[in-house]
Amino acid sequence: QVQVVESGGGLVQPGGSLRLSCLASGRIFSIGAMGWYRQAPGKEREMVGIISSGGRLGYADSVKGRFTISKDNAKNTVYLQMDSLKPEDTAVYYCYILSNGYNYWGQGTQVTVSN
Repeated sequence: QVQVVESGGGLVQPGGSLRLSCLASGRIFSIGAMGWYRQAPGKEREMVGIISSGGRLGYADSVKGRFTISKDNAKNTVYLQMDSLKPEDTAVYYCYILSNGYNYWGQGTQVTVSN
């Protein structure tokens, strides 16, 4: 079994920054793509960004130029650096990791952008 745990959420003012982390642990034999989704109240879950096993990146148009995904393969960790945050970025952020051929999701971490 693989466990995925996010951390780093919180309350930040508009224009501020946050860095989310996501650690995968357990019986990991391989890791493929890793990424972040988010879900705002009353809305469907949407993709924020993805990083492939080879390091190829993809972002939602709404976060391009503001958010950056990176990873540390040795630590089985993926990061989401969020800059120039806007109130519309408020959501629960979920990490997923493709491991051993299955997608594993974290429990989510709340990000609130507000004065």
